[in-house]
Amino acid sequence: MKVDVHAQGFQLTNALTEHAERRLRFALKHAADRVQHVTVRLADVNGPRGGVDKKCSVHITLAGAPDIVTEDTEADMYVAINRAVDRVGRTVLRRMAH
Repeated sequence: MKVDVHAQGFQLTNALTEHAERRLRFALKHAADRVQHVTVRLADVNGPRGGVDKKCSVHITLAGAPDIVTEDTEADMYVAINRAVDRVGRTVLRRMAH
């Protein structure tokens, strides 16, 4: 499973990249053979003004199934990653059940 992490509006840190990759590998371990590619886009929408503006978008390409995209926006980037990854993990499970 190939995971690409991109940032917009801020400098991407190794800690954020590793956190996103670790959460994805755990959430998708049951479907690792079906997941072809994962793209994570992190954005700081308001920049230095702050607020609930940390956005995480996860795009998953599955073998033999439609792509899955989830997003979450929070005040903290780690929370946005956690929620988006949890949601995409549940969606993949539902898709595989059918």
